[in-house]
Amino acid sequence: MSRLGLLELLAALSGGLAVAGFAPYGFWPAPLLSLTVLMLLWRRTRSALAAAETGFLWGMGFFVCGVSWIEISLHDFGGMPRVLAILAILLFAALLALFPAAVGYLAARFFAERPRTRWLLAVPAFWTLSEWTRGWFLTGFPWLSLGYAQTPQGPLAGYAPLLGVYGVSAASVLLAGLITALVTARRDDHAIAPLALGMLLLVGAGVGLRQVPWTHPQGDPVTVSLLQGNFPQDQKFQRALTALTVQRYTNLLYNSGSRLVLMPESALPFFRQQMPETYAEDLERYGYERDSDVLIGMFSEPARGRYYNSVFSFGHSPSQTYQKVHLVPFGEFIPFEDILKPLVHAVLSIPLDSQQRGSPDQAPMRVAGQWVGVDICYEDAFGEEVIRALPHATMLANFTNDAWFGNSIGPEQHLQMAQTRSLETGRYMLRVTNTGITALIDEKGQVVSRAPRGEIFSLNGQAQGFAGATPYVLVGNTGIVALCLLALVLSIKLREE
Repeated sequence: MSRLGLLELLAALSGGLAVAGFAPYGFWPAPLLSLTVLMLLWRRTRSALAAAETGFLWGMGFFVCGVSWIEISLHDFGGMPRVLAILAILLFAALLALFPAAVGYLAARFFAERPRTRWLLAVPAFWTLSEWTRGWFLTGFPWLSLGYAQTPQGPLAGYAPLLGVYGVSAASVLLAGLITALVTARRDDHAIAPLALGMLLLVGAGVGLRQVPWTHPQGDPVTVSLLQGNFPQDQKFQRALTALTVQRYTNLLYNSGSRLVLMPESALPFFRQQMPETYAEDLERYGYERDSDVLIGMFSEPARGRYYNSVFSFGHSPSQTYQKVHLVPFGEFIPFEDILKPLVHAVLSIPLDSQQRGSPDQAPMRVAGQWVGVDICYEDAFGEEVIRALPHATMLANFTNDAWFGNSIGPEQHLQMAQTRSLETGRYMLRVTNTGITALIDEKGQVVSRAPRGEIFSLNGQAQGFAGATPYVLVGNTGIVALCLLALVLSIKLREE
């Protein structure tokens, strides 16, 4: 293999290495090492196009390794032929890899003659803006933003309540830039000491920020039960199992004894309008007799052909409903439906792929003496959407069904994102799933307790309500975007001097 081929292989392998920083592996230094290798490779490139190619190869290694579990959804449960599923993942990874490719191109095109400006200002700013753009472009795919790898144990996680996950990403890339500048500095370079000091300050501030009590407890803790019914995806909606599903969740409910009980996304395999009224009355009676509330994930069809992924409350508090806002493209809706729907249906079988969006201004649910900010499944990947319920909400709840991803690393990555939402907002997160990973997460992003994967389980515990607002709740992603733009303005001024 030629030297050029070895460098290309190294770029892809270093991208794959970064995945080790995310759950379930949790080796948070891995992305920092990976980014440093990428910057050293960029340093060797002779043109902006070559830097873009290196960034693209890094991105292919990163995203192919990081999201290969999507193949389970496409092939095992969606019925797509395996060859097409693998091709779809490669094409998807190639689309995502364009973002680090763009970072490499822009930094090399405009800042090649200013290496320290490139590593310490331009690359962190371009990278963070690219992740932010990836979080909303074509409805957004913010999965594997580098900041998640720091939650909850990484020394840079403390930036999350201040600037959100993209702020943690910015700190991660800046730290890698400082390392790159340090290892490439000449021995007699007077900048060595300032670079080393900058590393210490960046890490020390991250550790120190973790100690700041951004929010404060409000009221007494509430007892909670998170019910994991454990129905495999290929059995979940079988008519023959409907009675078993209702019986299993009913038994878990009556054995819970908590003031707030949650059942996961689409826990009951029928529309809310099809629920027997006697069963709804039993749920209401259960809540009144025990001074408790039950939140259940179910689909609803309030008007013919208009489907919503929803959460309904039953019990002591007035009945309330949440309807999912941020839908998954090709899973819950098909973009350009008139054109693409026949093509998608020819290779993929996904139920209810024409869902409607709920209103983005839905209030938190007032249940069990708390204000609970509800989101469903993929919605907890979008921090700026979760904070819409804050600071009003005293705790958060995520209802999900990660059975679509089997026994892969996907559910572990999803749990890590929920932990980051807790850390960003200073709120407990009640995370209830069908097959795992059901978990109770505290306001620091730490998992207090979790249910075993692939088991019928009732996770019981206590959740504390919190009041107050972190800086991120107040400004959202505007803060980090503004800082990145400021860094680029400063980069341009330094370039012109």
